[in-house]
Amino acid sequence: MIDFENADFLKLKEVENDTYAQRLTPMFAPGEEMVASFRTVRDGVVFTNRRVITINMQGLTGKRTDYTSLPYKRIQAFSVETSGVFDLDSELELWFSSLGRVRFEFTAGADVARICSVISQYAL
Repeated sequence: MIDFENADFLKLKEVENDTYAQRLTPMFAPGEEMVASFRTVRDGVVFTNRRVITINMQGLTGKRTDYTSLPYKRIQAFSVETSGVFDLDSELELWFSSLGRVRFEFTAGADVARICSVISQYAL
């Protein structure tokens, strides 16, 4: 489970959806599809058309994995900080009712606007 006291996912680099498809699609609801996938050195984040799924690889070997599902319908508010001239990273902050805040920092080139568009369909 995400530690909402320190719920930051930093330096997320976009990867192909195939990276996590085999692990996650058996958990999907009917009609659920991957929108975008990102990874850090060990962990990952997948945005679907209905929720955010965080993937936390645990232990030395990474065989034990924690999946946390955060449905868009529970988002109270969200904030986007786009990349600038000197700072190429972008950020997305999501506030979930009864849980707290989760912050995602994306490396250059991430299509954060597309993710926000999908979130808006469910959160507004």
